[in-house]
Amino acid sequence: MEEILMKGNEALAEAAIRAGCNFYVGYPITPQNEILEYMCWRMEQSGGEFIQSESELAAVNILLGAAAAGARGMISSSGPGFSLFQEGISYLVAGDIPAVIVDVARYGSGIGEISQGQSDYGLVTRGNGHGDSHLIVLTPAGVQETADLTALAFDLAEKYRHPVIILSDAAIGQMMEPVSLPEPRKLGIDRFDWTVKGCKDGGKPRLITNLFYYMDDYDSFLRGKYRAMRENEQRWESFRTEDAELVIVAYGISSRIAREAVRDARAAGLKLGMIRLITAFPFPEKAFAALPESCRALLTVEMSAIGQLADDVRLADRCRREVGSVCTGIRVPEKEEICAAARAMLAGCEKGVAK
Repeated sequence: MEEILMKGNEALAEAAIRAGCNFYVGYPITPQNEILEYMCWRMEQSGGEFIQSESELAAVNILLGAAAAGARGMISSSGPGFSLFQEGISYLVAGDIPAVIVDVARYGSGIGEISQGQSDYGLVTRGNGHGDSHLIVLTPAGVQETADLTALAFDLAEKYRHPVIILSDAAIGQMMEPVSLPEPRKLGIDRFDWTVKGCKDGGKPRLITNLFYYMDDYDSFLRGKYRAMRENEQRWESFRTEDAELVIVAYGISSRIAREAVRDARAAGLKLGMIRLITAFPFPEKAFAALPESCRALLTVEMSAIGQLADDVRLADRCRREVGSVCTGIRVPEKEEICAAARAMLAGCEKGVAK
């Protein structure tokens, strides 16, 4: 298949269109603006609908309406804008409505900073509405994987009738790499019998509303949906973990640096490995169950201030091993500091000192 050089955000947009996305709504915010810009002309070419809304609040509710009518819809934003999606996401979950939501993360609280960061991990894995809400969260680490996971996101959304998040970051969204794109798919808006349609000849109206209003055992239904996601959709990559003494856990841009740190450490005789998240929810607990007895400690590497990933790592590992963090905030981690932290952590384990 032919490869072309594309920016991560543009590859995501093109992959969405080729996956059959026929509706996009968004609002400008750095560092995801290329998605909006690309969609404004390509969606018209492909026969879909593009809307630039007046705000993120409006955008997510427009998406709700389009998806309820059967559109294969997508929305995109970054941290502050993604926060404004939360009520609309809750309605998507409550209505059992599939959609794809893109968060190209940046750094910082409040308005934050426009450059790279991974500050949204906690929001996308523990936020997403004011009810009992979990969304599948896909975390690409390169341009090709961004395209591949975008196509997967639409299929998973429709498989579970549930919104799905693609958690990218500014570095992945802005970098350019070769990418192979699939042949376009054309999907009609009338593929499902549950979607809203106009009433003709006195027909009964079809409604989209909160499921718990009319479902006899909504609680069991929702628990069953999340249980199926956990059982079937855990995705990860294990790299050099088979005999590792310390395993790094990372995702997105940080995982690319962590991989180089593992290679350098191995060359120097230090047995490091890595678990790279491909799904942040469901968290890849199965990867930790498979770790060898030789693994004495775990080290998260992430561009956040407080180590948001560490709590999930402790839970997945059932608190069997010591967990440390390399938190670089707005700065992309360096492989040398990762190796230094790993050495210090292993030295502490040998001395029985908690880190």
